[in-house]
Amino acid sequence: LYNYNKEKEEILMELKITEQNFEEEVVKSNIPVLVDFYSDSCIPCKQLSPVLGDIEDEREDTLSVYKVNVNYDMELAEKYDVMGVPALRLFVQGEVKAERAGAAGKADIEAWIDENLK
Repeated sequence: LYNYNKEKEEILMELKITEQNFEEEVVKSNIPVLVDFYSDSCIPCKQLSPVLGDIEDEREDTLSVYKVNVNYDMELAEKYDVMGVPALRLFVQGEVKAERAGAAGKADIEAWIDENLK
């Protein structure tokens, strides 16, 4: 299990994307964007959350990390073929460059990001 960090949770709450701001924050972004499609009831999603928070902190100038709750934004999940959660989509210049499903460790996710940003 992981430690609950109230301050970190508040930061993550600000990074949630909805259908209303997806185009502006993700599609029109000047830097690559990693989108985490998740559900509040998903244990692997909760385990992945601090990993993605660390990645965003370390890459804040070169990568944005946002979260989409599939329970509230089903249209976005359908549009990007999310069949289960957690599901990651890496956007580059508004297009999905890569996708993966399931939780993973920080090193695996970073290697996947780096490989797809070459």
